[in-house]
Amino acid sequence: MTNSLAGYTHNHATCYFSSKNLDYDTPATTDTYSQPDHLDHAAKLIEQLKDFAVQDIAELMKLSDKLSALNVARYQSWHPDFNTDNAKQAVLAFNGDVYTGLNAPAFSEEELNFAQQHLRILSGLYGLLRPLDLMQPYRLEMGTKLANPQGKDLYAFWGNVITDALNEQLQALNSEELVNLASTEYFKSVKPKGLNGRVITPVFKDWKNGQYKIISFFAKKPVA
Repeated sequence: MTNSLAGYTHNHATCYFSSKNLDYDTPATTDTYSQPDHLDHAAKLIEQLKDFAVQDIAELMKLSDKLSALNVARYQSWHPDFNTDNAKQAVLAFNGDVYTGLNAPAFSEEELNFAQQHLRILSGLYGLLRPLDLMQPYRLEMGTKLANPQGKDLYAFWGNVITDALNEQLQALNSEELVNLASTEYFKSVKPKGLNGRVITPVFKDWKNGQYKIISFFAKKPVA
């Protein structure tokens, strides 16, 4: 799979995971955007997080005081009225190794439209994002043990929501295949037995010292 998504024509859905690294300084390369489907769920999590002090976030997420303070400020300023002045398209905002490999800023409009139909991003706060869904900056990894009315962590909070949304996508694509490129932490938010399709999980290895090994830095950039 190359950067040219337009050349990849199989009718499957693909799952990525969200990244800790965000880029809200570089201007978006497109004016096209959509709104997240699960903003009501995100708002519930934000309301809960707004009650946390800097030290609470530091303990919950194992962050430095500086990063904790940054995210406390993000929670306090978060509101569900997303526009291009206060939010950015998810696939352009995430800036980790996976997204560097994807290189979405170089996509044509046609390629972005293809990604919008076929690619989904798993997020602790937003659940399931389309590439062009606007999002405001945050930090909330899927594995965070944030107790909530649904249970002890975010897996309990999201329940069947993400799985149901993926099933809707598979049906829309008339597909029975989902390619999983997410980490174990994030894909645990999906219930494979509840999916109406076959999950394909590629394993990317490099030849090193006479054997194939998973090299994390390279495995995270399979689309490069």
